[in-house]
Amino acid sequence: MPDIQITKAKANLWSKLGSRATYGMAVLELSKEYEDLVVLTADTSTSAGLDRFRKSCPEKHVEVGIAEQNMVGIAAGLASEGLRVLTSTFAPFQTMRCCEQIRVNLGYMQHPVRMVGLASGVVLGPLGYTHCCVEDLSVMRSIPNITVLSPADCSETAKATAAVLAHDGPVYMRLTGATNSPVVYAEDYDFEIGRAVRLRDGDDVTLIATGMMVHESLRAADLLCEQGIDAAVLDMHTIKPIDRAAIAAACRASRLIVTVEEHNVVGGLGAAVAEVVATLRGAPPQLVLGLPDSFGKPKDYAQILADAGLTAASICEKTRHALQIQ
Repeated sequence: MPDIQITKAKANLWSKLGSRATYGMAVLELSKEYEDLVVLTADTSTSAGLDRFRKSCPEKHVEVGIAEQNMVGIAAGLASEGLRVLTSTFAPFQTMRCCEQIRVNLGYMQHPVRMVGLASGVVLGPLGYTHCCVEDLSVMRSIPNITVLSPADCSETAKATAAVLAHDGPVYMRLTGATNSPVVYAEDYDFEIGRAVRLRDGDDVTLIATGMMVHESLRAADLLCEQGIDAAVLDMHTIKPIDRAAIAAACRASRLIVTVEEHNVVGGLGAAVAEVVATLRGAPPQLVLGLPDSFGKPKDYAQILADAGLTAASICEKTRHALQIQ
């Protein structure tokens, strides 16, 4: 399988550029390996970091304009003819505007289109909740046959892009975070769809995080350690199929499971983990941390996360409190 290797220099560069630009760079690099690649955008080639790809490989790029539902239909048709298809647009339009087309053309018909939701979560908070996307994990994982990914940082975005292109089936990949985003992976590692990455060991609590909340959870684990609480951290980059074995192992080793996500607390990572925890005999309690089930007002990205308690300090405090009341 064609892959992208991580180096410290690459990780630092990607971090400065952000996940969208990293995705575009990964597509350009991987396009050399796939003669059958076609990339569709909905007036978003610049936003997806695909300008260099578009200029280098014009025959592999289709600009459909602001017509996202048509984009999914066209993509399904191209995939049915054996082409390797990627679609890229902002997450709320890629998922919710196109939900019926995804359900029928990709989920039901199983055409292997790889969808990329740009700027998911609340990074576009200043533009208001029409451009935020806090429901996509819930929507996409509820459609049969759709694989759902949520990379932890820019390095993992590059690795996941390679895995997505090699995957034989419909996929939704959710990109979060802004430019100058934190680095989780500064060195190369094995990325496998459906297999969580254990980033830190601990015996008291396991923090299971996805997207940009992985780095925040690692920082929270450091704060917990300072207070004598030993916290493990799992990067759950695949929401569907969820890594049931990793969750079961965490339940056996921990007094508390904490899920952390830049997504509505309804239906996302927390719910996916809870569905597994509920099947395990003697499982520990679970604390679900995420965005509230409500529409907020336009605000700065960092402020929205802080208001929702999705900072290292708040994750630490809520985890410590949950352990104390057991």
